[in-house]
Amino acid sequence: MVEVRFVVNAPVKQVFDVLADGWLYANWVVGASHIRDVDSDWPQVGSRIHHSVGPWPLTIDDTTEVVAVDPPRLLELKARAWPAGTASIRLELTGDEATEIRMTEEVSGGPGRLLPSPLQGLLLSPRNTESLSRLADLAVGRFRG
Repeated sequence: MVEVRFVVNAPVKQVFDVLADGWLYANWVVGASHIRDVDSDWPQVGSRIHHSVGPWPLTIDDTTEVVAVDPPRLLELKARAWPAGTASIRLELTGDEATEIRMTEEVSGGPGRLLPSPLQGLLLSPRNTESLSRLADLAVGRFRG
């Protein structure tokens, strides 16, 4: 399991509002390149974002599904990017005026599970840190607006 943390100068609700807008997913998730559709009940358990992953024209169409949600503090996702595999992702938000985002990710299925844990960490930690930085920028921008 890979864990990264990031502090953003915006309230928890403001950060969660970005997570709750599925159409913004490709703006903060590194690797997601296009949002094709978002279920109308996102981010309720079982709802999905229908996205594409990778650079055009080599994109892969897949989905990310909500496994658990406790607004505005928790969002758990199951992300698919076949043929690479699936990942379990947990985003926890703590704080008041400033928010600490704790993101954990674990490759949970497919060929990606064959990579040793240290190698998964080398690949996922920088990507997830950049994703949280982008999420923070979106949240701060909304907070200032």
